[in-house]
Amino acid sequence: MSSKRPDPGRVAVPVVQRLHIRYAKHGRMRFASHRDFQRSLERALRRAQVPVAMSAGFSPHPRISYANSAPTGSSSHAEYLEVALTEPRDPEKVLADVSAALPEGFDLVRVVVATDRELATRLEASVWQIELPETSATELETAVSAFLAADEIIVGRMMKDGLRRFDARGAVRHIEVQTHETDSSCAILRAVVQHQAPAVRPDDLLTALREHSGVSQAVPPRVTRLAQGPLSSDARSVHDPLATATA
Repeated sequence: MSSKRPDPGRVAVPVVQRLHIRYAKHGRMRFASHRDFQRSLERALRRAQVPVAMSAGFSPHPRISYANSAPTGSSSHAEYLEVALTEPRDPEKVLADVSAALPEGFDLVRVVVATDRELATRLEASVWQIELPETSATELETAVSAFLAADEIIVGRMMKDGLRRFDARGAVRHIEVQTHETDSSCAILRAVVQHQAPAVRPDDLLTALREHSGVSQAVPPRVTRLAQGPLSSDARSVHDPLATATA
């Protein structure tokens, strides 16, 4: 009587190392979807011969976990993911090899050996920079003052299950107006937004400013996530979530 051999698609090779990765997207790649980046990264990892662990089952997939991805259309200096490996690799070599295989506009910023599995929980808040062309700093400061004076500002967003209404004010821990270095007709909004469910995105913040405070928005904004991580004690910034990791 012959015994059945195990289906290799159901066998998972043990994970021996996990890497935490900070990456950025900019230029034309800010319009790429999260799935577009996933496909690009998986190809780059294969080209760089990084031994990524695969899940078990009939449809194995790379064991890569993404945390709190920025909305499509936004640039970002601070996106994070965790990747599981079946063999140990030097983080600096992974950074160099994978960066060389990624398309222009996607960049790995830092790679460290993961010391825990708590990366996602350390991403408490994001620092957003929103450039508003053809908006004066005076107009924006007036709108921000009205925004800060409100206890709550309810906004609506269409989701998969229909219109969802939620408070956009409570998540904002700090907000300020800055002057553009080279364009006096462009005001800059810098906001520290605490992560919650549902997440308050930059477009929700702009909706709140427009509907509650009357700020105009004739030209599409330029949105960049500058950082995300644990909130500082004064809630005016965030800390690097990989700062305590062992490189």
